[in-house]
Amino acid sequence: MKRALITGITGQDGSYLAELLLPKGYEVHGIKRRSSSFNTARIDNILPDWHEREARLFLHFADLSDSTSLIKLLCQIQPDEIYHLGAQSHVRVSYEIPEYTGDVTALGTIRLLEAIRVVNFKTKFYQASSSEMFGTTPEYPQCETTPFRPSSPYACAKLYAHWMTVNYRESYDLFACNGILFNHESPRRGETFVSRKITRGVARIRAGLQEKLYMGNLEAKRDWGYTPEYVDAMWRMMQLDRADDFVVATGETHSVREFLETAFAYAGLDWEKYVEIDARYFRPVEVDHLEGDAGKAERILGWRPKVKFHDLVRLMVDSDTQLLEDQLSGHLARSASARD
Repeated sequence: MKRALITGITGQDGSYLAELLLPKGYEVHGIKRRSSSFNTARIDNILPDWHEREARLFLHFADLSDSTSLIKLLCQIQPDEIYHLGAQSHVRVSYEIPEYTGDVTALGTIRLLEAIRVVNFKTKFYQASSSEMFGTTPEYPQCETTPFRPSSPYACAKLYAHWMTVNYRESYDLFACNGILFNHESPRRGETFVSRKITRGVARIRAGLQEKLYMGNLEAKRDWGYTPEYVDAMWRMMQLDRADDFVVATGETHSVREFLETAFAYAGLDWEKYVEIDARYFRPVEVDHLEGDAGKAERILGWRPKVKFHDLVRLMVDSDTQLLEDQLSGHLARSASARD
């Protein structure tokens, strides 16, 4: 039985990756940070009951800012594969907390790589790199050989992690690969990210619970894909005999404006009546055009995206609409119960 360790297992990517690995027979271990509130909502559906003897999913308290906890955990688990997805991953927030972003997103990767080197056992390492590393490069579509030009503290931190992964692969003969993933979305996307902010706003506006949706730059173009397909690409990279780096993308680019138009139109609404521009949501440096060329992933991994842009937007609107209906129904049920 293969054993995998996932940092960031409670996030969007980590939850889908755990769901992918378990049916493949993996024993899955995840890192979670101590919190005063429950933060496992995305994986509650696969968490075993406390009395389940055949459990294959385990959570551990550790932190990417704490080298000792990482070394101890690797010694305890001895994973065959490590998927490093944990990070401070919000681009706009990285301008507000650049030092923390660098500590967790950049140095957290070094702590993990050093833990592997110090513990000195063979494990495969996956680093979640980002299309944001391309930043304001004038070249597109972007592929593995496109020059990087990061344009935010988050992108700079990711680039450091990316190159250190390459360095450890070349210096210590580690199996260490980078997945340069372009924007990938799902119903589990965090509510502060632009895609989910839009689809959640559409559901609330249609229900009469919200009047306006405040947005930043509508002209930014991104390559939007579907997260469950992207975690499959991660797994495929880790099954290779020799580590390599891959762009994962759809090869299509659409603007934030197009995302808005598609989401509101699907809900039968005119987006221009509800959307207002707020300067607070603009970045100090805007990244105008990200579009990936995943030809290498198709040739070597046999990976191709299936869910197209408009289908992705619609499934997210449907999910947020259903989620809101469930929340309202639960609230009404609790209110009726309280009156009784």
